[in-house]
Amino acid sequence: MVNIGYHASHEQFPPDELLQLVQHAEQAGFDCGMCSDHFHPWSHAQGQSGFAWSWLGAALASTSWSYGVVTAPVGRYHPAIIAQAAATLAVMFPGRFWVSAGSGEALNDRIVGGHWPGKDERNRRLCEAVEVMRSLWRGETVNHRGAFVVDSARLFTRPESPPLVIVPALSPETAAWGAGWADGLITISQPKEKLQPIVEAFRRNGGEGKPMYLQVKLSYAAREEDALRGACEQWRTNVLPAELSQDVSTPQAYEALAGQVSEDDVAKAVHVSSDLTQHVRWLREYVDMGFERLYLHNVNRSQREFVDAFARDVLPAFRKSA
Repeated sequence: MVNIGYHASHEQFPPDELLQLVQHAEQAGFDCGMCSDHFHPWSHAQGQSGFAWSWLGAALASTSWSYGVVTAPVGRYHPAIIAQAAATLAVMFPGRFWVSAGSGEALNDRIVGGHWPGKDERNRRLCEAVEVMRSLWRGETVNHRGAFVVDSARLFTRPESPPLVIVPALSPETAAWGAGWADGLITISQPKEKLQPIVEAFRRNGGEGKPMYLQVKLSYAAREEDALRGACEQWRTNVLPAELSQDVSTPQAYEALAGQVSEDDVAKAVHVSSDLTQHVRWLREYVDMGFERLYLHNVNRSQREFVDAFARDVLPAFRKSA
């Protein structure tokens, strides 16, 4: 049975409103939740950047869902601190929390200064960070000298089962690299000819049998023109190629680059439609590819309308097929 989740976008909504939205989505019939962990939004039109780790405790306490967070455990953070934060949530809410550990983005991680490393170096330090976190979760005393320093650290509050560490991958290369060490995969919706190679690379290189999650970018409104307008207003900065955007440091720079992004470009990256039957077809394609959780991110601002419409006409299509 596929689980249909709700993506809580800290870049677009203040944390108090997001808490109300996940409560509403749970009541409507969504199954689970996830969020991002950003210091900056991608644009001033989005305009928010609540602290995900504070919010996650409230969200887990006020709903029955499981949650995940996409974070970079090294960069503006120290891996030992992220290991402690994740362990605390996993103790309070057993089996309901997972971490997607990424290599970071300049938009968030450059705020603490210092050298901004290239992708290969960021991947190396991410592997070090994941190894340190898992050692701490096992109760080991950790000393580490590498991309960062850990000096005689030990976690005294630990869950019986550590949280899953999921690799976020936007390319077959990253999926293949992460398949060996990660507990699962998360990626974003793309055309099948781009998404299928990511799935295959993950499965072929050690990911067979591990969970695969998908964050689905969509824009729904009752009128087609409103769906497209809302997607362009909120998400134009987010359809830039990863090889370009990962080194961009400020919302202003994203906005300047997005000035050349057309409505057609947005519609190619986001499932824009007022037709709920079309949304069912898009989602079913992802289920058929083997994704067991679909986290829906309605990128426009009309969240309650989206939740209510999908609860009425989209979620039941997947309940019947289970």
